[in-house]
Amino acid sequence: MTEQSVNHRFVVRDRTRHPAAYSPGYKTSIARSPRQALVGIPQSVSEVTGPDFRHLRFDEHDNDLILNFNNGGQPIGERVLIHGKVLDQFGAPVPNTLVEIWQANAGGRYRHRNDKYMAPLDPNFGGVGRTRTDSEGRYVFRTIRPGPYPWPNGPNDWRPAHIHFSVMGPAIATRLVTQLYFEGDPLIPKCPIIKTISDESMARRLIAKLDMSAANPMDALAYRFDIVLRGQHQTFFENC
Repeated sequence: MTEQSVNHRFVVRDRTRHPAAYSPGYKTSIARSPRQALVGIPQSVSEVTGPDFRHLRFDEHDNDLILNFNNGGQPIGERVLIHGKVLDQFGAPVPNTLVEIWQANAGGRYRHRNDKYMAPLDPNFGGVGRTRTDSEGRYVFRTIRPGPYPWPNGPNDWRPAHIHFSVMGPAIATRLVTQLYFEGDPLIPKCPIIKTISDESMARRLIAKLDMSAANPMDALAYRFDIVLRGQHQTFFENC
């Protein structure tokens, strides 16, 4: 791959379309937002090539959060399938790339030492998973729909049900960390974090759509969440 084709392939993100780093309604952004203009650093070859995940070892249940933390029982909650495609900025599928997720349990609590929410931990749910896209850029996870939870941003702010995604894409330069929300959740328009995305059409790209054609009858509903790494139809990230 020539240097010219690499630079064409990885067009620099248009950060003017993303949420402002300083968003007072989202309180933690106040202290951590930069006060000076960002400095652009040219991308090196190592940032625009690889890594190659085709030889990364995966366990049988890495993408099945219902089974990958099993301690003798099934986790509590609504079983769901999350699936979709990872696409580049030109609409082409991104094969063999790493997709990782982490989330709260059905009660809205993370398995993390700093999470002090009163909801109980689920002994059969770890809340993390990973997979690799297939030759057509497709991925799938089986999991439990996470619960909403309160957070100390305001006197009564609640996070909608959401799943965190990390998608590497074809190179380190294209890595995206974002969140998935569920279609129809009434907490979505009330969330201060989502409100940092000023354009509603951009915010809708973070919402997974109910997909009954992919549901497992008598087992799990399915939601489709396609991820576009850059370009006009990109999946946006939040300042969180």
